[in-house]
Amino acid sequence: MSPRLPDQGRHPGDADRRSHGRTLKILLVRLRLIGDVVFTTPAITALRQRFPTARISYLVELVAEPVVRGNPHLDEVIVVERPRGWRRLRYDLALAARLRRARFDLVIDFHGGPRSAWLTRATGAARRIGYALPGRGWAYTEMLPWTPALVPPRHSVENQFDLLRPLGIPGAASEVPPVEMAEDAAAATSVARRLQNAGVPADSALVVMHVSAGNPFRRWPAGHFAEVAATLARAQSSRRIIISSGPSERDSADIIAASAQSLAPDVAERILRCGEFDLAELRALVARAALYIGGDSGPMHIAATTTVPIVALFGPTLPQRSIPWRTSGTSAIGVDAGPLPCRPCHQRRCEPGDFRCLTRIEPARVIAAAEQLLHVENSRT
Repeated sequence: MSPRLPDQGRHPGDADRRSHGRTLKILLVRLRLIGDVVFTTPAITALRQRFPTARISYLVELVAEPVVRGNPHLDEVIVVERPRGWRRLRYDLALAARLRRARFDLVIDFHGGPRSAWLTRATGAARRIGYALPGRGWAYTEMLPWTPALVPPRHSVENQFDLLRPLGIPGAASEVPPVEMAEDAAAATSVARRLQNAGVPADSALVVMHVSAGNPFRRWPAGHFAEVAATLARAQSSRRIIISSGPSERDSADIIAASAQSLAPDVAERILRCGEFDLAELRALVARAALYIGGDSGPMHIAATTTVPIVALFGPTLPQRSIPWRTSGTSAIGVDAGPLPCRPCHQRRCEPGDFRCLTRIEPARVIAAAEQLLHVENSRT
């Protein structure tokens, strides 16, 4: 017999008592994107606080696995592959059988997509919580209303946290923990070595400028990035501007770095490309920095798991939905183009055709935000 889950209002200490010698087993499901997995980490923390001796597993795809790898509140991370065609069906059937054998008592589907809903149902868990999306009633035993991401604007972390309400976990914004990602010692060592090999002085004030965006709807113009990098590099001799990117935008990052160096030839050595960093290395790099600048993307939310100040650029998305979710003592400034008739959008097609939500974010505003945060950071040291 599975251990009984508490109803809302019961004492938290009763939440995960052993029943017939078995520990409560919880599975969390969040497939796909890096930032979305980051957004679930406050819920992981809250679940561990609510169920201190439960066994908590997390189902995630390979691209976002580093986010939850080493999370101290998880007992197991299950990596899901994405085979194509008939291989996907065979793979998912085998995965479903594995999950069913694990005998989970509670499954929370933070994703809500067709695949995650099916895998949630396939576990056979007595209690399955998900969003009340159309056509999902068969997958869950309990459904929470889905607050639309666009109207009214509400942070994605709060949307994820809603799913914990049936478990007696309050969801007021003031009670939701910050996002987190475990430090990786090997990644930190690798980053330190690469910076040393690039000739970066140990006492440099690093500014990490991540120029990748994941899709063209969130990609700030390359010339704007170059102008910001050149201006910040010129302003202080101890600064080193690290231009980073994802593997698919390596060439664009090289062009931005070269353009910035040509705009500030007298301080070109302060603007660097140190190759690509995987997620664990990117976090380690940002943790050493004085500032992070980047668009609304997975890497920005990785940066949010550190205490480093962030200038976040928002084009078609809204800061109210995805500004870095951190403690009150850490700084983040969201910069956007302001109200536009077409903003926010679903990022399928730019109706005006000119990506004005991005092009209208002037470099001067980003520079001002960066200097503001760097000044605050300098005053603390």
